[in-house]
Amino acid sequence: MSSTQPTAPDFSLAFIGGGNMASALAGGLLREGLAPARVTVVEPLAAARQALQARLGVQALAAPQAALAQAQLVVWAVKPQVLREAARQALPHLAPGALHLSVAAGIPTDSLARWLGSERIVRAMPNTPALVGRGITGLFARPGVDAAARERIGQVIAPTGQHLWVQREEQLDAVTALSGSGPAYVFLFLEAMEQAGAAMGLPAAQARQLAIATFQGAAELAACSGDAPEVLRQRVTSPGGTTHAAIKRLQEGGVPGHFIAAMQAAEARARELAAEFGG
Repeated sequence: MSSTQPTAPDFSLAFIGGGNMASALAGGLLREGLAPARVTVVEPLAAARQALQARLGVQALAAPQAALAQAQLVVWAVKPQVLREAARQALPHLAPGALHLSVAAGIPTDSLARWLGSERIVRAMPNTPALVGRGITGLFARPGVDAAARERIGQVIAPTGQHLWVQREEQLDAVTALSGSGPAYVFLFLEAMEQAGAAMGLPAAQARQLAIATFQGAAELAACSGDAPEVLRQRVTSPGGTTHAAIKRLQEGGVPGHFIAAMQAAEARARELAAEFGG
C-alpha cells in the first residue's frame, strides 16, 4: 500500500506586519517546504525586520515596494488601529487578483473589501498557542473566496494548529471571546493554582509543574473523550470528597457565571473594535 506525502507549499506570499503571528505562519510554511525566496515581509521596525531575516531567511522590507506584486496571498498581520493606513500604503504595490488573509482583531471584511477593492478576503481569529503549533483559528470567507482559495488558506494555517470555518462573520466575535482571548483565562487559572500550591507548602516550581500538567492532561482527556465536559467533571467529583468541596466553593462564589460574563465582555469589545477601527 502506497502513502502520499503532503504537498509542499508552492506559492508566493507577503506579510504586512512581521510580529508574532506573521512569524508563526511564515515559520510553519518554511518548515513545510516553502522556499524563503517566496516570502516577503513588510515590517517598519528595524530590529524586528533584522530578526526575521536572520531567523527565517525571508526578504524583509521597511515599507511596501514593487516586490509585493509577486504575492498570490497577502497576510495582514498588523494591529487593527493601523490596518487602514497599512492597506492604503500597500495597495498600489499588490497584484489585483491576490487573495487576502487578515489576522487583525475586530476589523470586518466589509471594511477590508472597501479598503482593498477586493472580495477575495478571509478573516481569521487565531490564538497565541499558534506560536508552538497548538493553536486554533476561526476563519470566515467572503463569497468571492472559492474552494481552492479556502484550501490554500487552510494550508497556511495548518502548521500553527487546528482551524475551523464559521458561516457568519459575527460569529468571529464569539471565537475571539472563547479561543482568541482564551489562553489568558488559562494563564489566570494557572497563576491561581500555582499560588495556592505554594501557599499550601509546595515549592513554586512544583506547583507550576502540577498546574500546567493538569491543564494539559485534562484538555487531552476532553479531546479524546466523546463525553461532554459536564460528564467528565461529574466523574471526578465524588460526593463529599475533596473535588466536591472545591467545586462547591467555586459555584457558591459564582465563578461559572462570572466566567461567562467575562467572555461576553470580550465579545462586546470585539464588536467595539469593529466600530472603532473599521470605518
